[in-house]
Amino acid sequence: MSCSKPPQLHEVVKPLAWLLGKWRSEHGRGMYPTMKNFTYGEEVEFSHIGQPNLQYRAYSWMGDHDTPMHREIGYVRLQPGSLHVAFIIAHNTGLSEVEEGELAGRSMHLTSTQCVRVSFGKEPAVKKIVRTFRMKEEDVLEQVMYMETSRTPLTEHLRIQYKKQKHHAWEDNVFYTAY
Repeated sequence: MSCSKPPQLHEVVKPLAWLLGKWRSEHGRGMYPTMKNFTYGEEVEFSHIGQPNLQYRAYSWMGDHDTPMHREIGYVRLQPGSLHVAFIIAHNTGLSEVEEGELAGRSMHLTSTQCVRVSFGKEPAVKKIVRTFRMKEEDVLEQVMYMETSRTPLTEHLRIQYKKQKHHAWEDNVFYTAY
């Protein structure tokens, strides 16, 4: 997409403007009763093209960038005239989910309303996700995620704090600002 001027952030999603940008961390912590604790790096990005949603993508890696892990891509929508938010996500593992919740200032708490997976997905099946995005400082975003599977009750799975990355001119086709 080539634009001479970035589109304005759609009025409906202005309460989500604090999420805009590229966020990165090398210090995520993963834990779950059925696996060994681990550390990971992740980059998440919230951008817009002037529509009534934010685009979302997340890429994680184990340790040194050479071992890719999880990928997510999707959209964040806000119900017009409310603080009710929906997070629609597809995962590289074959899982798709819809999470819904409420926006409270610079915090977004979400619970999955649907988790579906490909018919040949391996066990255990993910049954529920609960996650919170929260701005801790002006340039620090925290995400905490809980997961329930067909074998394990809802348990904390991921915890990470991202630092906001600087915008680069070569990224001009991706819009982070609330013009």
